[in-house]
Amino acid sequence: MARVKGAMMTRKRRNKVMKMAKGYWGSRSKHFHVANEAVMKALSQAYTGRRLKKRDFRSLWITRISAACKMNGMNYSTFMHGLKVAGITINRKMLAEMAVNDAAAFTQLAEIAKKA
Repeated sequence: MARVKGAMMTRKRRNKVMKMAKGYWGSRSKHFHVANEAVMKALSQAYTGRRLKKRDFRSLWITRISAACKMNGMNYSTFMHGLKVAGITINRKMLAEMAVNDAAAFTQLAEIAKKA
């Protein structure tokens, strides 16, 4: 069987990494070995960041809903329980949006939750 030389694929792989490292400081954008480490770390942190973003936004929505609930004379947990008992299924993102932009509708929801 003939020997296969890997120069082309190696060059292709290295160029891909160097393209990703474009704009990095100093040798992180010039030398493959250093650039490869920087790119691997960056990709790892990006992956983690995409998961953290979901947590951060949920936390923000809950804070906004909680603030709006306090203005309507109840706390977050009783509000959410009241909605669940009343059979209203609106996600936290939409509830937070209502709390910020449509206070009247949120107040109606709070009344329904109080009755339930």
